[in-house]
Amino acid sequence: MTRSSAELSLRERIGQINQRLKGWEAVEWVDGAPRVTDVLRREVDRWGGIGAIYGVLRADPWSQVRWENGVPPARSAEAYAAVQEVVRTRGSGLPTLFVEEVPHGLMALGGTTLPVNLALGAGMDVDLVEGLGAEVAAEARARGTHVALVSGLDVLRDPRWGRAEECFSEDPALAALLVEATVRGMQGRNPHGRLAHDRIAVVAKHLAGQGAGIGGRNGSGAPIGRRELGEIHLRPAYVAARAGVSGFMAAYNDIDGVPCSANADLLTGVLREDWGWEGIVMADGTAVDRLRDSTPDPASAAALAITAGVDLSLWDEAFTHVEEAVERGLLDQTLVTRAADRVLALKWRVGLLEEAQQEHAVTGPAEDRSPREFLELAHRAAVQSCVLVQDDGVLPLSASAVVAVIGPNADDLEAQLGDYTPPRPDDDTQASTVRSALEARHGTGHVRYAQGASHRSRLPGDAAEQMEAALSGADAAVVVLGGTSRRRYDDEFADNGAVDGPAPDTTNGEGVDLSRLALPESQLDLLRAARAAVPVVIAVLIDGRPRPLEPLVALADALIVAPFPGPNGGAAIVDVLATGVGGGLLPATFPSTDGVWPVAHDERRETARGYVDARHPVGGLFGSGASAVSVRLRPVEATLTAEALREGGTVTLTADLVNDTDRAVSLPVPLYGRRHELGLRPRRRSVLAVERVEVAARSTAAVAFTLGLDGLGSWADGRPVPAPAEVVAWTAPSHDPPSDALVVRITDEEGGTGWEH
Repeated sequence: MTRSSAELSLRERIGQINQRLKGWEAVEWVDGAPRVTDVLRREVDRWGGIGAIYGVLRADPWSQVRWENGVPPARSAEAYAAVQEVVRTRGSGLPTLFVEEVPHGLMALGGTTLPVNLALGAGMDVDLVEGLGAEVAAEARARGTHVALVSGLDVLRDPRWGRAEECFSEDPALAALLVEATVRGMQGRNPHGRLAHDRIAVVAKHLAGQGAGIGGRNGSGAPIGRRELGEIHLRPAYVAARAGVSGFMAAYNDIDGVPCSANADLLTGVLREDWGWEGIVMADGTAVDRLRDSTPDPASAAALAITAGVDLSLWDEAFTHVEEAVERGLLDQTLVTRAADRVLALKWRVGLLEEAQQEHAVTGPAEDRSPREFLELAHRAAVQSCVLVQDDGVLPLSASAVVAVIGPNADDLEAQLGDYTPPRPDDDTQASTVRSALEARHGTGHVRYAQGASHRSRLPGDAAEQMEAALSGADAAVVVLGGTSRRRYDDEFADNGAVDGPAPDTTNGEGVDLSRLALPESQLDLLRAARAAVPVVIAVLIDGRPRPLEPLVALADALIVAPFPGPNGGAAIVDVLATGVGGGLLPATFPSTDGVWPVAHDERRETARGYVDARHPVGGLFGSGASAVSVRLRPVEATLTAEALREGGTVTLTADLVNDTDRAVSLPVPLYGRRHELGLRPRRRSVLAVERVEVAARSTAAVAFTLGLDGLGSWADGRPVPAPAEVVAWTAPSHDPPSDALVVRITDEEGGTGWEH
């Protein structure tokens, strides 16, 4: 089939940039078989085809798809085939792309659910993230999916934002490393070629600046300057583009007043002209319709988006007015052709335009994968996501101890999963909560459970008496607090699937932004009760956003933070209790108290003294984690010219690690830096590189950090460029350079950095 849309009529080209349908409205599962609806037939007939269909397999409260009425995992191909048969036999005959949400695993019945991005950010394991991406891609592609919508571009700059859990970190370098690994894992390491049959096209979201919304409100404007945009928010997108990501999703928010879905400077100037990237730009759900506040009518909104560089709509009515926009002279017809050609190019990349189905993008034999190995990777990711923030010598917890386990997240599986999660099967043998994992280790007779409180309030009835009974005579209390992104089937939803109603026990996720971050007093009261009743108190925080930790540190002997760790999160947390060794570092700054935000470890140095009524966290707790492994950089003199850096030159810094414990330790080792560039106020501390290292018991190891243009260049324009500077580097967890920090000099032609005294 052709890869050009020139031979199609204007209406058929409009059909190729159309993704109006929600898949669960196009095909239903009835009496054990797929049934195509008239909604699909009418849409295909109206446009002579359809470019993409979203969410045929999606299962969640918004779609109202459950195990009882959804597409069974083993029958996914049948559902897709029924839809494709209608599309192929009407109009242009061009096949459609099947698009699904894959934020932390395929959002379909039976899809493997992983820890959320914030949890993977805590683990800081690039190789593991790439491996997980490959497993997710194989699972989704085996079921017939072509395109995955994947979170990861958003950088967490305000923890009030409900979608914080979808971010890898507040640090753009760490986010970029993990986004790049995700794209490589899901698409393969061929940046521009056809995708193998076990890989899937990635549309990365969201572009750009969504994590910098005013007040942490979802979709609010990002009033930031060009340098902030480039250094923080475009860096993950650039490395995704460099890795050959198939598409970007234009975000809801505006940047300095210009909506991302109408931002030609961003979608065309930056992506295509500056970066040389080729792929599709998809609008976020109903984002083009939301341009009605910037345009007089739907035709004008569609024209504005397509002219800016949007190629594919998502649920928008505005794209049904594209023909009108052309007739009125608002939109050049060649731009419709341009967008349709980009959609066809993606269909070619995933193998849809082949005459024979069996030839679809096969580049080699399939890798042998087993569900067991996938689940082992997911469990490893959950273990690495658990951060041991504090331990006053009470861990490891003896397996013979009598333990009271209390709190709203102590035995709530859904509270471990995060947003955009399909319903779990009833016979979920892989799932574990903290309670069930403690019972497996200590025995049911040694574990006493009481919920104690809900996520937002106290429980009615005899909850207090049940908690007192659980605490009475216990050797230790494990108090499991935090939030949840739970969605219920009777919740109210906005037109894009975000929560739009009371959701009385939901505290996280899209549409659930908070004005206050402190845990409710009803949860802190559980800690106070435990502190008064038992000799050892261990606090566990399961949440999808940074929370003030000072009250927990003050009341507990040990503190574990676990960003929504997934279905097997309970076992991962109990592993930390049993070993006394955490798996990761905090991927974002946890503020000292309410009102002291937004705050990030890489804020620019200030002359202000902070607040009078609250302690500013001075970079906060980013990177905190109790570790028995010491890390020290080897002294070295490092100088590199800017020209050499441009040509691929690198500097290698080596750190020595010493493990004084009696067990092997796996830990992330970040290399921090402060860049001094003439005329610019430096950021207090940034991540230059990070490596995941395993050190044997009573042993030493060395880790090498190789710094090239990404680590040493300037990101002011959203891509790395060499510039004279001095970069101070260190591995200690301090937010200011220690006395043994190293200096890397990037010099100009005369040998200067601009920073000589």
